[in-house]
This record gives sequence, structure tokens and C-alpha cells, in this order.
Amino acid sequence: MRNRAMMSECYDVFKMYAMSASNVMTSLKKFRGPKRALAKTCRGVSEPPRGFSKDMENCLKCPIYEWPNNEKTRCIAKQTEFLSYEGDSLTLVFIVLSVVSLLLVTVKIGIFISYRDTPLVKANNRNLSFILLFSIKLSFLSVFLFLGRPSDITCILRQTSFGISFSIAMSSVLAKTIMVCIAFKASKPNNPWRKWLGVKITYFIVIICSFIQFLISSIWLTISPPFMELNILSEPGKIIIQYNEGSVIAFYIALSYMGLLASVSFIVAFLARTLPDSFNEAKYITFSMLLFCSVWITMIPAYLSTKGKYMAAVEIFAIISSSCGLLFCIFLPKCYIIIFKPNRNTKQYLLGNSI
Repeated sequence: MRNRAMMSECYDVFKMYAMSASNVMTSLKKFRGPKRALAKTCRGVSEPPRGFSKDMENCLKCPIYEWPNNEKTRCIAKQTEFLSYEGDSLTLVFIVLSVVSLLLVTVKIGIFISYRDTPLVKANNRNLSFILLFSIKLSFLSVFLFLGRPSDITCILRQTSFGISFSIAMSSVLAKTIMVCIAFKASKPNNPWRKWLGVKITYFIVIICSFIQFLISSIWLTISPPFMELNILSEPGKIIIQYNEGSVIAFYIALSYMGLLASVSFIVAFLARTLPDSFNEAKYITFSMLLFCSVWITMIPAYLSTKGKYMAAVEIFAIISSSCGLLFCIFLPKCYIIIFKPNRNTKQYLLGNSI
């Protein structure tokens, strides 16, 4: 009974000072007399358990998804945390960035469609450019699967959609880079590389590389698919509604494969960066792949060091920034020439710079 009375007195102190047990102890140690004695008495006493009532005989333990109110008189529902569409400024920022990026992609697609028969658009396989632009657009759209209250279906779709769309984008970049090298080697008459200039090899690269990512995602969903989970242990009084990868190994295999495609594209583009100006798309691909790899390399430690909705926020930021890197580094110079420097969008100008 004496221990219960002592605990009740300590709990009253915690409640009166509206602090945690450790903060109250730190404050009381600064005083002398009764307060200092109380600090010694309450040393080692933790904060009241969930649902604690001053009447220890009638202590009520709250259900797992509830938490006691400030007065410790009744149980209330725990707060839920996720990237909500309502009242979350972080969600609003991501929506604005995604919508603006989608508009920019749409404008660039419109420009390329309008000038699809010009030499600059045709110079490095316009079909690959359209595939790359639409895959970037899908990447921006996949951001919306990370927003709102998570569910099992959105957890499955968010990883597969962004993984496959990024793989298509990386495959297109790799195909464009290889075509830059082949086009330069085949510029001389009777060169054996000329037989590789057809569009079939580019489609083959895109289909095979994208299919591998599709196969990885299919195995992932078959063995251990992602799912929604309720994290009630990370933060007291709060339920974190979060995404669980299901298979962490499959998640990092999918990321590693995209990194492999980006690394190969970067190496090939870096080696081809000194080609003549008419084939200088390799320079822009080098910058875009460098940005892409930098973003995702820094994303992994940031992803592992965060929790809750901020894990999704880190992944969204990586998707938006790397997609913008592809969009601006590869297509912005071309759009600038098409709109503001039409005299450079001629066959004579391109052939003149390649000499």
C-alpha cells in the first residue's frame, strides 16, 4: 500500500507539471527541501501505464489502438499518421510538384509531336524519345500512389508501377546511348555497323530490359508482396499507417536493377561524350544519369534512417527529382533549339557540325 501511495504521489507530480518523468526529475533536482526529497523518492518511477487511474484498484488498460487522455480518466483513439490529402503541407508540396512536372512533360510531348519530322527530333530515334517521355510521365503519376491512406492494393501498385516505369525509362536511355555510338561508327560508307542502325535493336533493348524488371516484380508479388501495416510501437499515442516491403531483398533487387541500367547508360554515355556535335545527346545523357545515380544513392541511407510517412516522402522526392533530371537534361536543350533556335534545327546545320 505504501508503494502504491508513493507511485500515486509521483504520478500526480508528473500530471501537475505536464512533463515526462525524466523532465520532472531534472527540474526537481534543482530545488532543495521537500521537492528535492520528492525527486529522490520518485527516482526510478516511470510514467503511468496506458489507462492509468489514480485508483490503482480500478486501473483500466486501454485497447491496443487506443490511448489514455491527458487526465488519465478514459481511453481515446490514437492519432494516425500518413501522407494525408487533408491538412498535410508535405502532401500539398508533392501534389504541386507532380502536377507542374506532368504539365511540363505534356508540353514537351506536344512540342515533339508538332516537330516530329524535323531533323533534330529524328536525329536520335524519335520513337525512343516518345517512349522515354511517356515513361517519365508515368513516373510522375506513380507519386499519387504514395499519397493518401495506404492500403494493400496501393502498396502493391506503388512499387510495381514506379519500378516498371523507371525501368522503361532507363532502358530507353540505354538504347538511345547505344544508338549514339552506333550512328557515329556507321557514319562512314560501307561500314559494317550500318546494319545495326534499324529500329529493331532499340526496341529489343527496351523490351528485354523492361521485361527483366517485370519478372522481378512478378516474383516479388508472388513470394512476398508488399502490404499495409499499422505501426503502434514507434511513437507512443500514435498509429503510423505505413508501407511494408514484404520482401526487403526483392525491394533492393528491384532498386539495384534500375541502378545497374543507369550505371551502364552513364558509362556508355560518358565514353561517347566527345563525339561530334550532331550526336552530342550523349553529353546530356551523361548529366542525367549522373544526377539519377546521385539521387538514388543518397536516397537509400535517408530511407533507412526515417520512419512513418517520411519514408514515403523520401521515396517520392527521389522519384520526382530523378524524373526531372531525365526530363530537363535530355529534352530541355532540344526544346530550346526547336523553339528559340530554329536555324539549328536543319539537316545542313547538323551535318555541318558533324564534320
